[in-house]
Amino acid sequence: MGKKPHLLLIDDDQSLRRVTEYSLAEKGYIVRAAASGEEGLALYEKEPFDAVITDITMPGMSGMEVLKKLLQADPGLPVIMITAYGTIESAVEAMKQGAVDYVTKPFNRDELHITLDRALKVRRLEKENVRLRAEVSDRYRFDAIVGGSEKIREVIALAGRVAPSDATVLVTGESGTGKELLARGIHYSSSRAEGPFVPVNCAAIPENLIESELFGHVKGAFTGAVRDKEGKFELADGGTLFLDEIGDLRIDLQAKILRALQERSVDRVGGVKQVDLDVRVIAATNRDLERDVREGNFREDLYYRLSVVILNMPPLRERKDDIPLLAEYFLRKFSPKGSDVRLAPDALALLTTYGWPGNVRELENVMERASILKRGDTITSVDLPEKLSRRATGAAGILLNLPDDGLSLEELEKDLIIKALDKHKGNQTRAAEYLRITRPTLIYRMEKFGLK
Repeated sequence: MGKKPHLLLIDDDQSLRRVTEYSLAEKGYIVRAAASGEEGLALYEKEPFDAVITDITMPGMSGMEVLKKLLQADPGLPVIMITAYGTIESAVEAMKQGAVDYVTKPFNRDELHITLDRALKVRRLEKENVRLRAEVSDRYRFDAIVGGSEKIREVIALAGRVAPSDATVLVTGESGTGKELLARGIHYSSSRAEGPFVPVNCAAIPENLIESELFGHVKGAFTGAVRDKEGKFELADGGTLFLDEIGDLRIDLQAKILRALQERSVDRVGGVKQVDLDVRVIAATNRDLERDVREGNFREDLYYRLSVVILNMPPLRERKDDIPLLAEYFLRKFSPKGSDVRLAPDALALLTTYGWPGNVRELENVMERASILKRGDTITSVDLPEKLSRRATGAAGILLNLPDDGLSLEELEKDLIIKALDKHKGNQTRAAEYLRITRPTLIYRMEKFGLK
């Protein structure tokens, strides 16, 4: 059962005050009553109230003056005005000044109870919204990024320095490295934290819809446009727009994004007037945009506009010191509260020797699976996917016979790539999966070694 709401009732009419106080107490409220505005404010200073009901016309301090002082102390406090039939205009003016509602004399108790319940419900929702926003803000600050390796500390330090500014940021890195988490950290550590954070996966939206999704459209702009619609840029007004997989956008849309950044406005599809905006843009990609610029697949001017600051999220294989921390974090996340689940040494050894082509996202999935399928309170290598064991055995077997005169690591890598491509008949996607790396990484290394 929830806490009973505390109400402050202010009315100079003794008879009405007593009847109203009794009615509210009967309904389950805790009521403190005052015969004047001065007395009511004195009570308010001594104890907290969830809502205030005050008459407008009183000798001495009026209800309007009471309203002003209450809202100065607590702008979100629900204040309901009591007014006579002939002074409704005053009640309307009080609502303009911040009162939530009014009732007219003579009022029945059901009318007052409904008005009060509605006001308290709004108050509860506002408090819950504030709590949730604070919770989200805490969740997505930089300390939510698990890891203590040197590389991840460097990225977080640079992100912390750029967060207070409005500079555009380009976050690079392989899929699953936590690029969106870093972008959220920048947003919630900035002056825009109270504004919206709007993520858009540019690669996941169908090509025929992406322009409308980004910039909005007006009614009748195309078949199916039955009403005006705000785009993601408009929805992010006052906050941050996160454009994930920006490298997958068509060239013509890249030009429109560049214009939106330069003009700080957008044109809705089919619209005739610009919509002014105040939006910070953070973009992310797992592609080599500099190479795409050279090959004509990405606009050079947009690249330089986006890359005022570049943050690179390192792949998990380059921050192996963080694997035990991340594994324990995900294990606590997916295990029932109060349970004491641990990782056995053999399981931890497999986790740290695996290459993690899917990065942190793949590790999270593995730990969720292990927490579901575990045979006891200790997760062993048996509880982990077979591919982790296969990888460890295969990697060890390749390097069993090391030549006495040494070898070239680059030649070894080149040879492995050639053999993987031969094994899969030149299919780059399957070869990349076989080597436990992403396709863009494979292409980059093929270019590095001059492989066609």
